[in-house]
Amino acid sequence: MVRTYGLTHLSLVVKDLERSLRFYRKVFGSKVSWREGSTAEVKTPGCHDVIVFEERKRGFGKMGGVKHFGFRLMDPGDIDKAVKDSVTAGGTLLRRGEHAPGFPYAYVADPDGYEVEIWYE
Repeated sequence: MVRTYGLTHLSLVVKDLERSLRFYRKVFGSKVSWREGSTAEVKTPGCHDVIVFEERKRGFGKMGGVKHFGFRLMDPGDIDKAVKDSVTAGGTLLRRGEHAPGFPYAYVADPDGYEVEIWYE
């Protein structure tokens, strides 16, 4: 087995780089850590994860074999704000509920249609 820091990033093809940066900044507090041309990397507060956005005219919003990716909340009471921020930032609420009492989740689509789970455990 090789030692790693775990899954550290994912790369998404997006239609509009600025729109995606606004969405992930408003909903998850991401900050641009690197940018060149039509590509940008963002990090979320307190984490070492990276999301890479690559603006292209085709191929955006296609998950292939990946169903969704997720952000785990620190406080279950933040689920309503997360859903509201997602929708006001251009996303769409797909579904929400609880995995168990006190463990809320919501699935939203970002502006390109990528499915994002927001959940608490």
